[in-house]
Amino acid sequence: MNTLVINKKDLRHNIERIKEKALQKGVDDSGNPVKIIAVVKANGYGLGLVEYTNFLIDNGISMFAVATVDEALKLRQAGIKQDIIMLSSTAVEEDIKALIENKIILTIGSKEAAEAVDNIAKEKVRAHIKIDTGFGRYGFVYNKRDEMVEVLKNLKNVKIEGTFSHFSISFFDDKYTKKQFDRFIDVIEVLKMNEIETGMLHICNSSAFLKFPDMYLNAVRIGSAFLGRISCENYIGLKKIGHLESNVAEVKTLPKNFNIGYSNTYKTKKETKIAIIPCGYIDGINITNDKDMFRIRDKLRYIVGDIKNFFKKQNKYIQINGKSSKILGRIGTYHITCDITNTNVKPNDKVTIQINPRFVNPNLRREYK
Repeated sequence: MNTLVINKKDLRHNIERIKEKALQKGVDDSGNPVKIIAVVKANGYGLGLVEYTNFLIDNGISMFAVATVDEALKLRQAGIKQDIIMLSSTAVEEDIKALIENKIILTIGSKEAAEAVDNIAKEKVRAHIKIDTGFGRYGFVYNKRDEMVEVLKNLKNVKIEGTFSHFSISFFDDKYTKKQFDRFIDVIEVLKMNEIETGMLHICNSSAFLKFPDMYLNAVRIGSAFLGRISCENYIGLKKIGHLESNVAEVKTLPKNFNIGYSNTYKTKKETKIAIIPCGYIDGINITNDKDMFRIRDKLRYIVGDIKNFFKKQNKYIQINGKSSKILGRIGTYHITCDITNTNVKPNDKVTIQINPRFVNPNLRREYK
C-alpha cells in the first residue's frame, strides 16, 4: 500500500527552529511576542488537514489560517477550537453564514464583502482586513484609500482584529517585496489617522519570514517553511518533510531495444531487469509548481530547458531497499519502471521516493511516525 510518511521528529525540529527564529526578533512594536499563524491550506500542505493541525497544536501553535470555507468547517467538525482565520474574502451569503456560525475569523477585502458581513451578522463578528498591495487578488486596493476608509468606518457589526496583505514574489524579488511592504504600512497609517482599528498586522509568508525579519510586524504566516520546502535559502536548518513509501509490484527482464513507457522515450540498450512500482504522477511524483512562479523570461528559460532535457538521458532515481534505482522512461499515471539489473530485488521489496507532500493524492494514506 502506498503511504505518505511524515517524520514526526523532523517536523517537530522545523517547528522549533521557526519558533526560535521568531523569538530572535524578540517582540513587536507593542512589546508582544511575534505571533506564528500556521497556514494549513491545501490539505495541510499535503500532510493531512486535521492530523497536521493537531500535531501543530500539540507543539505549541495556537492560531491557524485556511483558504476555503470547507477547510475551516472540517477543522471545526474535527473538534479544533483554536482561532482559525479564513484568508479569502467573500461576499457569498451562504459562506459568510457558515463561517460566522462556526466562529471563524473572517477576512474582509472589498466593499461588497464588508456590506454582506455587516448585514448578516447579528452581533459583533471577528474579522481581519485584507489589503491588496500588488498581488491582484483578494483585498482592498492599496491606493483606493478614501473608499476603504468610508467602508470600514461604516461597519457596525464587525470587530477588526487584524489587517494583512500578501507578498507575491518575496522568495525572488526583494525590491518589489519592499514596495509591497511600504504600501501596506502607508495604508495602516491612513487607517489609524482615520481612527480605524487595525489590530494584529501580518504580511510575511514563509519566504519573507526567512528573508525579512524587519517585516514581521505583529505576526507571521508560516506554511511551506514547516515542511522545509521553501523557495529561498534554507539557512536555519529546516528539514524536508514527507516521503512516499511503496513496494515492488512486479519484476521481469526485457530484451535489448525494448521500449519502456509512453511515447517510446526510452529504449533498453541491453537486456535489462526491471521493477514496476505501483505509483506515479497521480501520487505527486515529479510534480512541482516552480514554473508558475517566475517572470516571462524565466518561463522561456524553462521551456528551453525542457526541450534539452527531453534529449538527455534520464537521471531520476528512487530507493529500493535503501539503494538507488534509475527510473526508465516516462513516469506513468500509476506506475514507475526502474532498472534493477544485477540486483536481487524481488516483489514486495520496500521503495522510498522523495516527494513534495503538497502534490500527493489526498486519498493516499498518511502516516506520522
